[in-house]
Amino acid sequence: MFITLNGKQTEVDNGTTLVGLIQSKGLEPESIVVEYNYEVLPREKWDSVVLKENDNLEVLRFVGGG
Repeated sequence: MFITLNGKQTEVDNGTTLVGLIQSKGLEPESIVVEYNYEVLPREKWDSVVLKENDNLEVLRFVGGG
């Protein structure tokens, strides 16, 4: 099935969870914010999200620097 991830069509397996997608992309959960279908999703809800066809995800990564 296909979802939109950061504006790009991305194929994922049926049954993929949000946490599984984050892990598969090698992202550090502590350094990102996830917008799921146009709403910022609190980290404590990530475990309960099973991705569906045409879901829209934006993953924003915090980068430190000075």
